[in-house]
Amino acid sequence: MTDLEKIISYFKQISKIPRTSGDEQAISDYLVAFAKERNLEVIQDEYNNVIIKKPAFPGEEHRRPIIFQGHIDMVYVKTEDSDHRYEDGIEVLDNGEFLYAKDTTLGADNGIAVCYALMLLDGKDIKNPPLEFIFTVDEEVGMKGAENLDMSVLEGKALINLDSEEEKTLTVGCAGGVRYQGLIPVEKETASGEVIKITIQGLLGGHSGEEIHRQRGNANKMMARLLYHIAGEKNYRLSEIYGDRKSTRLNS
Repeated sequence: MTDLEKIISYFKQISKIPRTSGDEQAISDYLVAFAKERNLEVIQDEYNNVIIKKPAFPGEEHRRPIIFQGHIDMVYVKTEDSDHRYEDGIEVLDNGEFLYAKDTTLGADNGIAVCYALMLLDGKDIKNPPLEFIFTVDEEVGMKGAENLDMSVLEGKALINLDSEEEKTLTVGCAGGVRYQGLIPVEKETASGEVIKITIQGLLGGHSGEEIHRQRGNANKMMARLLYHIAGEKNYRLSEIYGDRKSTRLNS
């Protein structure tokens, strides 16, 4: 079996394990068991971050340790007409050229990092220096895993992050994000009159890191602008505003 075939095999294995942000216990335990079966040093912290250490290949002990890092959580979204159950894991399909998921997100971000690491950890003929593998949680929703990682247990000084979007590319920096939670005081009231539902749909969407330069529309922002404009034209009462597809929901 080639290295690529091993990586794909591991990816299909971990895809059976539910691992959305905030629910990484099962995949974290899987990594711990994987390491213990191979007699590798493993550390699992209270956040479910996992660190696995692989000693150098005989004769390579003098080389500097290298750290590999990736995150174990994924963004789980399914199509509106799908009856897929999250707890069943991801159904991975292979058309001979690409892997893709049936009616859900695939989870290659960042499952591919996990599988590269598993291939390296399992390899017996790789003339590797001392290796340290960091698997962090909650990357997709605020970096809680990375922020709380105890790095004092690491010996390596050079780290390779396996969360780049492009092949044959080393990423030396990236844009960050800010998550803000605010509380808006409201008073509920009983209202009467005509009920109108406004829906914004059919937008292309996209990855906030990879495709932000395409200036695609954001339904939440569009709705806010529309409501602000309507407020100048007529009086209305807002019953509910709901932004689907992760992160944004406000109910009155």
